[in-house]
Amino acid sequence: MKPGLRVALLGCGVVGTEVVRLLNEQADDLAARVGAPLELAGIAVRRPDRVRDGVARELLTTDAQTLVTRDDVDIVIEVIGGIEPARSLMLEAMKSGKSVITANKALLAEDGATLFAAAREYGADLYYEASVAGAIPLLRPLRESLVGDHVHRVLGIVNGTTNYVLDQMDTNGAGFNEALEEAQSLGYAEADPTADVEGFDAAAKAAILAQLAFHTPVTAADVHREGITEVSAADVAGAKGMDCVVKLLAICERVPSEGGRNGRGVSVRVYPAMIPRSHPLASVREAYNAVFVEAESAGSLMFYGAGAGGAPTASAVLGDLVAVARNVAGGTPGPVEVTYAKLPVLPMGETVTRYYIQVDVTDEAGVLATVAEEFARHGVSIQAVRQVGLGEEAQLVVVTHRAPDAALAATVAGLRDLDIVREVTSVMRVEGEE
Repeated sequence: MKPGLRVALLGCGVVGTEVVRLLNEQADDLAARVGAPLELAGIAVRRPDRVRDGVARELLTTDAQTLVTRDDVDIVIEVIGGIEPARSLMLEAMKSGKSVITANKALLAEDGATLFAAAREYGADLYYEASVAGAIPLLRPLRESLVGDHVHRVLGIVNGTTNYVLDQMDTNGAGFNEALEEAQSLGYAEADPTADVEGFDAAAKAAILAQLAFHTPVTAADVHREGITEVSAADVAGAKGMDCVVKLLAICERVPSEGGRNGRGVSVRVYPAMIPRSHPLASVREAYNAVFVEAESAGSLMFYGAGAGGAPTASAVLGDLVAVARNVAGGTPGPVEVTYAKLPVLPMGETVTRYYIQVDVTDEAGVLATVAEEFARHGVSIQAVRQVGLGEEAQLVVVTHRAPDAALAATVAGLRDLDIVREVTSVMRVEGEE
């Protein structure tokens, strides 16, 4: 067996503690799989006096900078999160010849280009499977297994908190606030759930997925983002009436063009949408994640599992660690990110989608014709229309055919200005086959 490889760990919170546990419990198996023992060289933390079960206190240090540049360290694992000091520490590690493993979706989505450039310049590995969908093996299939294919679309549920909330609203009739409080009590949601319920977490993951799938630069700022805080009981009931369910979806797709294989750009967005209950993603319950990938030759693939939590995330980190350790031991670097396509990220207004619209209208003749004229004025075709209720309680439910989002949004704005419309009570996008 080859000489041991030494690992520096940055952060020892929920995920970091699980990484230490797995390294200790599976030491013999990991050594056999790598072909060399893996040994913790040190753990950088902010509060070394804090008690951590199963963590040797002599390994703890507050000097992360020195740890990542030590000559006896071969691999650095970063699980502290955030932008700084994580970015500077990872760059220093790679500059010092260390390969890096990270679970930092926020940093990768904001400034992944800088990290990838450093990995190329210094010949270091940069692996980040744990940054998206926890334990689900998703990024490596996109990065390696499907690199010879042409990916058209990635559609997924990548945030467990929002999926739990929406699932409770659908199955138990809970309101948004009630479902969120339950998610917090079960540990599925943070005390401050903004990053989850406003879609920031899912948007960062969407940027990472789009960049890998389409070999084109995408940052979190490029992603159209809408959260679930405005999803109402009426929206959920409307979805049930169409035999659909509401999910917060991360959607990355290649937009076709008249000529050229790569398309004219990519669309990357996160928003709540109705999907048919027959769609595989509709059956994803509670805090689980699932991602649907559509590729030209491979066809449709689905990845499903636990998307968060200490042990699932640590499992993904350890998978990366074995892969990187094999590369280091063999003197062969792993794959590097390529963004040769450089496709533009198209604005949301150009994205083609469908709308579900519920309108509270006055009880008088000609209402349907007036509403239909407003849709026609913006070039939006109606797929289906039905009336819910009678008399003063009457509401129109309209489902459109596919149209540019800008035209659909303009139609909704026009409906709100009509004298016959008392209120537009529900607006939601519809994904899946017409």
